[in-house]
Amino acid sequence: MEGRSHDHDHDTGVHDRVTTAVATTAGAVERLPRPRGHGTEALQQAIGVLRLNGAIFLRAEYREPWAYESLPGPVTAAFLRPGSDRVILFHLVATGRCWVTVDDGPRHWAGAGDVIVLPYGDQHRMGGLADAEPVSITTFMDNPPWGRMPVLRHGANGRLTDVVCGYLHSQDPLFNPDLRVFPPVFVVRPPPGTAAEWVRANIAFALEQTTTSPPEPASGATRLPELLLIEVLRLHLATAPAVEGGWAAALRDPVLAPAIALLHRSPERKWTVPELARAAGVSRSVLDARFRQVLGCSPIRYLTDWRMHVAQDLLTSTDLGVLGVARRVGYDAEEAFSRAFKRVHGSSPSAWRAAYAVR
Repeated sequence: MEGRSHDHDHDTGVHDRVTTAVATTAGAVERLPRPRGHGTEALQQAIGVLRLNGAIFLRAEYREPWAYESLPGPVTAAFLRPGSDRVILFHLVATGRCWVTVDDGPRHWAGAGDVIVLPYGDQHRMGGLADAEPVSITTFMDNPPWGRMPVLRHGANGRLTDVVCGYLHSQDPLFNPDLRVFPPVFVVRPPPGTAAEWVRANIAFALEQTTTSPPEPASGATRLPELLLIEVLRLHLATAPAVEGGWAAALRDPVLAPAIALLHRSPERKWTVPELARAAGVSRSVLDARFRQVLGCSPIRYLTDWRMHVAQDLLTSTDLGVLGVARRVGYDAEEAFSRAFKRVHGSSPSAWRAAYAVR
């Protein structure tokens, strides 16, 4: 990272490589070995209408042992985008390995080439491999205004973890914190090939921006995180339930949106259709009919598929045991969870973890 060339021709070359990779990333998503349909066209349409704006805003060099706690979500939002109460945060891991957690949730691990997404910009903690007491990010981050994009340094003298941080803002229901379509934090590891190469190109370009650009969101710096998040969402949502149907429309439906929000917020709850209907403020028959009309499945089938989607993420990026994952998605018995997971994903939870877990 030291002694990089920052001339215009080099920057243009990176832009060209990123643009070329973006054009073919959809093909990489298609090559992911998934046992059920991707609904790629519907997913592309849903994500394609997103309106996002933001920027890469800093680079961080952490050395073992290290850990920190971010500012509260609304404070971070006002800090990065005055007048806003929420932003989408993401961290590109350039080197090393780190964990991230929100509230009392499990630690999600990420390694070089992975993308950590905090879709609601929640307050979070991050750290490395060695144990360390988290300190506030304010202890090693200067207050703006910044003359150039800052490089934060924190930790001791151990192994380096290099992270590039960015933010985006969107009013789309996908990022409505009341709906909570997404978990509060998730890690995306692009599959080998075009998708991984494209993310690496993003990281390389973002690292250069931290040494050549001021933190204001210039056109190139703004477009980069937008394209990145869109492709990361494609990967993350490839196995979301009903994505091949009316999933995007359901988030805007006055009957379905509150019901989906309840299921997403508490997938571990022993939901029944009457209970869900009461909580959503509609009759059981109306709710059931609306799920089948828009999403093509019953409410309970949707819940089962969503649980398996959440379980996939937990198995891939956390250290929770299979039984721990099972309980977080509403199963008391590991055997019942394993059968349900295999029906949806085509392999047992243990086999899935062995094949896809972040290392």
